[in-house]
Amino acid sequence: MGIYEKYFLPKLLNLAMKAPAMKAIRKKIVPLAEGNVLEVGIGSGLNLPFYDKSVKVTGLDPSLELQVMAQKVAAREGVNVDFISVGGEEIPAEDNSFDSVVMTWTLCTIPDPITALSEIRRVLKPNGKILFAEHGEAPDANVAKWQARLNPYWNVIGGGCNLNRRVTELYEGAAFTFDDIEKGYIEGPKIATYTYRGIASIA
Repeated sequence: MGIYEKYFLPKLLNLAMKAPAMKAIRKKIVPLAEGNVLEVGIGSGLNLPFYDKSVKVTGLDPSLELQVMAQKVAAREGVNVDFISVGGEEIPAEDNSFDSVVMTWTLCTIPDPITALSEIRRVLKPNGKILFAEHGEAPDANVAKWQARLNPYWNVIGGGCNLNRRVTELYEGAAFTFDDIEKGYIEGPKIATYTYRGIASIA
């Protein structure tokens, strides 16, 4: 891991993810989590203030630097969290372990999103839900063209983030269906702000 990835990228990600429009989405989605919760990509803990205090959270993230930030938020907010420093492709949990899964602006950075979604499907209870918000490919041809053009550079600067993943296709490819989904641009540059948010369940 280089100096940029270790010392600068975690702080930049924490700052970027605090945008007011993103916070509003977190405030709407995260409180819907119930019971035993898996958060994939817990990052610096920006979702933690919005959990109901009755839940038990297992937070996955490969970044130890971001985990240190999240631990401080968990202590401040009084949220019960077990932190595990792994990515989403190999979740260390038994089948049917979680009532809810939370993923916010995470799928864009997972190297193998289909494997990760398949793992989430395995550990989610049959009647469980994924509460999600992701950015991805825009429906406007001109924006999508620029997303494809800039993605190789954005991927390096953004720690593996991809601008143009097809979020609905990824979920459906892993045998999920949408109970509720909203799509649209939020504040910010269009190449990075076409957002998918809602609730998914096992098809």
